[in-house]
Amino acid sequence: MPEGDSVHRLAERLRPAAGRLVTGCQLRVPRLAVADLTGATLTAVRAHGKHLLMTLAPTAPAGRIAGMPTAGEWILHTHLRMEGTWRVHPAGQRWRAPGHTARVVLRLEGARPGGPQVELVGHDLGLVELWPADELASRLGWLGPDPLDEDWDRAGRWLPSGRDEAVRRAGMHPDRPIGVNLMDQSVLAGVGNEFRAEVCFLTGLDPRRPTGDTDLPTVIDRAATLMQANRHNRYRSSTGDNRPGHRSFVFGRNHQPCLRCGTLIRNGWLGPADLPDQERVIWWCPSCQR
Repeated sequence: MPEGDSVHRLAERLRPAAGRLVTGCQLRVPRLAVADLTGATLTAVRAHGKHLLMTLAPTAPAGRIAGMPTAGEWILHTHLRMEGTWRVHPAGQRWRAPGHTARVVLRLEGARPGGPQVELVGHDLGLVELWPADELASRLGWLGPDPLDEDWDRAGRWLPSGRDEAVRRAGMHPDRPIGVNLMDQSVLAGVGNEFRAEVCFLTGLDPRRPTGDTDLPTVIDRAATLMQANRHNRYRSSTGDNRPGHRSFVFGRNHQPCLRCGTLIRNGWLGPADLPDQERVIWWCPSCQR
């Protein structure tokens, strides 16, 4: 299940393509069917929370990417949702995923002049958008601090730090269940259902407990530590054990014995009271979490 750590790993894997010229482009979503990034240069690849952002700049003297309505840099914004992936292939090689699932295809020049070209292919992407780079703040400015960003523990976009801003934002909703606040991307960007369940277990909190009845700095710090520890891991784990079936304390373990006390893990639904369509399954140990 893609969460913030997955998207940051993806950005790191795609980042070596930055600086290369786009030699072919297919955006297989209806509203972008006529957009063409061919001739632009991929200048940056980065993640914020669960969002992947690719910056593309014109190489023509006129400062405009062919086919784009305005001059300047553009951002290709994608979100994996539940099943999305990005794959890198040598150009012309058969893709490892079905062609009909491709939503974005970017063919790039080789790492050296005349070298073999590569294709970046986004399959089953839940969201594909293309907008001018100067719209970044208006489009994604609502996102909260990301524990995997450089300004998490220092001054940057947030003062005095991203961590302190996340604590402040979570504290603005004291009556919300802590499990809801952890999943709110405007509070803490990148936490998904798995991290939410595991953080609540590791801090001994019933996910339904009101946020105002928790030690918020401790909860936020534990979420950040867990995400940072998994940033470079092939398999996400909160137990330190990478064997299948042993990587989580409660996530996905309904009716299985708690790894600490042996009590059977429970599950239920939890989400914003005013947004029932955003409810997600949550797991907890009724003995270890209060």
